[in-house]
Amino acid sequence: MIEEDFYATIKLKTGEEIYSKVAASSEEDKTFLLLNNPIIVEELTGRSGNVMGYKFEPWLKTTTEDMFIIDIEDVLTMTESCDVDMISTYQKYVREKLNIKNDEYKLDRKMGYIANINDAKDVLEKLFKRS
Repeated sequence: MIEEDFYATIKLKTGEEIYSKVAASSEEDKTFLLLNNPIIVEELTGRSGNVMGYKFEPWLKTTTEDMFIIDIEDVLTMTESCDVDMISTYQKYVREKLNIKNDEYKLDRKMGYIANINDAKDVLEKLFKRS
């Protein structure tokens, strides 16, 4: 049985703090959490120590999967998020992540100058000789 999705901050027993869209699932006598696009949120502070913004990163960086299952036994605490700004920022991050996956290998002139190997080699050799 899978419960309705909700947004939550999860603190794991390992010390990791995750923000994700979550659904709880019970099987026999165990409860699992289904995490959809879990992220780590890092505060970005200025020189004065004030919070200037937040940096979102994927929870697991070496996979392209977007759904993960964790045992509720591995969770230290969890709180449902009702922060509209955080939810909308998370949703924007997920949409952009999906767009990057879909357009990952499409090159165009907007990305910068596209050169052939010989031209690029000549330019780099000239820069190296000048330095």
